[in-house]
Amino acid sequence: MAGLMQRTSLIVKAKFSKLLTRAENPTETLDYSYEQMLQQLQNVKRGVADVVTAKKRLELQTQSIEQNVVKLETQARQAVAANREDLARQALERKTLAQTQLQDMDGQVKQLEGQQEKLVAAQQQLETRIESFRSQKEVLKAQYSAAEAQVKVGEAATGIGQHMEDTGLAIQRAKDKTEEMQARASAIDELTSTGALEDFTAGDQTQLDRELAQISSTSQVDDELAKLKAEVGSGAPQKEIASGDAEPAAAPSTPAADTEPAAPPAEETTES
Repeated sequence: MAGLMQRTSLIVKAKFSKLLTRAENPTETLDYSYEQMLQQLQNVKRGVADVVTAKKRLELQTQSIEQNVVKLETQARQAVAANREDLARQALERKTLAQTQLQDMDGQVKQLEGQQEKLVAAQQQLETRIESFRSQKEVLKAQYSAAEAQVKVGEAATGIGQHMEDTGLAIQRAKDKTEEMQARASAIDELTSTGALEDFTAGDQTQLDRELAQISSTSQVDDELAKLKAEVGSGAPQKEIASGDAEPAAAPSTPAADTEPAAPPAEETTES
């Protein structure tokens, strides 16, 4: 069971990784990484500003305590001059406490200065890295755009792109459909000519009527052809087809050598 779960998890991770790889756009990834680096730089600058602000606050407090130390020392001197040893003791005790605070604050200020130096150095390094990454990012984006354009042109030229593949499939489907329709039309013509299918456009004629009409037409053509052959073979004059109601002209005949010449025609009398 544990092995099955591991295999399932591995398959799901592989499928998810493949989907992410397909959906990933390098230019978008580079821009997002650049934005993240800029955000880190802003955080470092904000940290430097916070450290400097804390250091300035401690310095102001140090100046105030130093002024208080001077004041307490003056008050102790005045108490001693007034023979008020108790007041002088209180002033000296407060002075000692203030000096202790000054020492602690000096240590904190030095720590903040060290943090400030480290943050400033980190800021400078990060700015250098960001500038280098920005230049490299633009170069990579330009290279990717050029390669992408080259791939699209190559796919369009060779017809292996998704769009050209769809176009090729559409053309192939159109060819197959056309061949199928042509074959169907030929089959219908063949079945209609053989009488397997009845032609409803022929009016009230049945198949028997159409076959008899075809036989009659064929017989008439055969008769006319035989008649023409007989006339041509026997040397009989051929009739010319005249237009309108005109009678066909007779073919001229050559007089035989042994026949007598024809008598001259009689003169026609004209009425006056």
